[in-house]
Amino acid sequence: MRLWAGLVVGLMLVSEQAQVQPRLAKADGDRFQAKLTRIVALGNTPRTPKRAAQSTVVSDTELNSYLRFNAQDQVPVGIVDPTLSAHGDGLVSGRAIVDLDAVRKQKQRGWLDPMGYLTGRLPLTARGRLTTQNGVGRFALESAEISGVTVPKTLVQELLSFYSRTSEDPDGINMDDPFELPAQIREIRVAPGTTTIVQ
Repeated sequence: MRLWAGLVVGLMLVSEQAQVQPRLAKADGDRFQAKLTRIVALGNTPRTPKRAAQSTVVSDTELNSYLRFNAQDQVPVGIVDPTLSAHGDGLVSGRAIVDLDAVRKQKQRGWLDPMGYLTGRLPLTARGRLTTQNGVGRFALESAEISGVTVPKTLVQELLSFYSRTSEDPDGINMDDPFELPAQIREIRVAPGTTTIVQ
């Protein structure tokens, strides 16, 4: 579950909300939860050479409903209203309200550090490309904004590191590092409005 939470947090912080957000419902969140349970169960089953690939399709509405209604305890404190969108051909985007004060206050800031000038809770939107193959994923950030103002990748990386760190991984996630997909996932296919998990 920690790997799923890391993957979701990473995508939230390095991803932009679609123009029209469908209505979110607890039933859609529950549907995602059931699919996630099946994905994890299949991932815990020993892989055999004869087992055919299993695919699970997840809609943006299901994922965002899950984040809103089912996963509040998995979203780090300081991140509010996360949403993700699949645009196709690996392109993903997301949006979240992020507490910038918590990140800004963690160290002394210089005059040239943009993080020193950002305060409060502001909307972070970002867009990038997710590529996966043979159980390994990579994310390439294409653009990011805070309150509509373009911000550098280094600032997004600082936010990602801060909000994804744990006692086991005190540096948090580095968005440039390839990552192992959890639950024996071999590939993630991103289509407009849906994501297909292949195990």
